[in-house]
Amino acid sequence: MARLKLRRRYKVLQSRLNFDSAVKVLKIFINHAGKQKAYHSQFNERTEYRVVGNMVLLPIKTKIRGPATPAPTSEDDIIDEALDLFRANCLFRNFEIKGDADRVLIYLILFISDCLNKLVKNPSSKEAIKILNTRATDNFALPGDPTFPLNALYSPPSNRNEADLLRQYLGQLRQELATRLVDRVYVDGKPSKWWMCFQKRKFMNKSL
Repeated sequence: MARLKLRRRYKVLQSRLNFDSAVKVLKIFINHAGKQKAYHSQFNERTEYRVVGNMVLLPIKTKIRGPATPAPTSEDDIIDEALDLFRANCLFRNFEIKGDADRVLIYLILFISDCLNKLVKNPSSKEAIKILNTRATDNFALPGDPTFPLNALYSPPSNRNEADLLRQYLGQLRQELATRLVDRVYVDGKPSKWWMCFQKRKFMNKSL
């Protein structure tokens, strides 16, 4: 309950403070986060979906082709959850994984950070869509690959077919998240300071 109140208070302050004040609030929020626990995925208890390695293939709302099953349009999916929790969770260096959905959440939060780093030059929203779509479709590492940053916490796919499936699923997630992120971040044609001020924060001290 205390964490929920803190999130609501922070959102209210966003609409009232200038950027210098926002930085001060962010520092207070970071210090408070050291005494709190990070938010976990609401989908951890869902056991009806396929698991590859130890990442669960959750449904998503998207028109992008891929292996994900369609999620109800009236409900939040894992991408909505990652966007909602990004600014709170990226303040934490430690995160206790409580389910396979948490691993998907971690991956998406790290990808959001990666995307925000691509927007530091304040491109227009149209340019941002191109930049992030390119980033989303770039080649990327899977659990078990030498360059994957969280191999200690993720199990690799058991065979090539599973690896191909996981790559398709993560690619679908990345593309859909890139599109929604631009809608969230851009206000009046430029990136919101309330997102970009989190750009240098490293969730779990990791990056993709």
